[in-house]
Amino acid sequence: MISALFKYQFLQNAVIASVLASIICGIIGVIIIEKKLIMMSGGIAHTAYGGVGLGYLCGFEPMIGAVVFSVGAALGIGAIKRKLGVQSDIIIGLFWSVGMALGILFIGLMPGYPPDLQSYLFGNILAVKKSDLRFMFILSLIIIFVVAALFQDWQAYLFDEQFARVCGIKTTFLDYLLLVLVALTVVVLIRVAGIILVLALLTAPSATAAIFSNKLKNRMIIAGVFGIVFCFAGLWLSYALNIASGACIVLLSASCFFILFIAKKIIKKDLH
Repeated sequence: MISALFKYQFLQNAVIASVLASIICGIIGVIIIEKKLIMMSGGIAHTAYGGVGLGYLCGFEPMIGAVVFSVGAALGIGAIKRKLGVQSDIIIGLFWSVGMALGILFIGLMPGYPPDLQSYLFGNILAVKKSDLRFMFILSLIIIFVVAALFQDWQAYLFDEQFARVCGIKTTFLDYLLLVLVALTVVVLIRVAGIILVLALLTAPSATAAIFSNKLKNRMIIAGVFGIVFCFAGLWLSYALNIASGACIVLLSASCFFILFIAKKIIKKDLH
């Protein structure tokens, strides 16, 4: 595969996409786990399918539609939960279902043969185009800048939200901002892991990093490194065996987490 990397543009695109996705996973994944927003992230991810379908129906870039729907869902879930006090799992379930249903409806309304949406659902990192990379790069820069610029606020917010509020940090603003960042992260990851598998890629590297460190910055860095390793290994396997890249990456990520988690438990038990 190393020699092929210098010959084929699609492999070079896949490597760049892997690095971008891994960095974002490392940053946002850690925050998602700390704030227990894993299922909410899944709801936002599945809502993006409606935007993909609308993009195809109306003739504009499906990824732009995914951004609009994801951000709209993130803000909608946050506002309904905060103002109406409706149980979050109900809201997530409804947005999850409605987003997928709208995607199916929009695709069904298209004249002629419907497009193949497998890569959006299950990911195909080998099909990433230069236009996708540019889009991913812009979203990644936005996410990195926002997290870095407010890093001290994020630390206080994750440590103790009430304490952060007392310190004058606008926690409501951070609540909504985090949901928007999750939405943008989901869109970055769609081309790598797909809408259905994106949740595993968001959580597995960050959960694995938590085995090695408790510090926020260290966990983000370790999660990013693990993400790159998982993506590269999954990419190599998918290329060598001609199987789905998104599924390979996710299975490797989850397997590595379970192995390390069990190993840590066994070591702890032996020490005691």
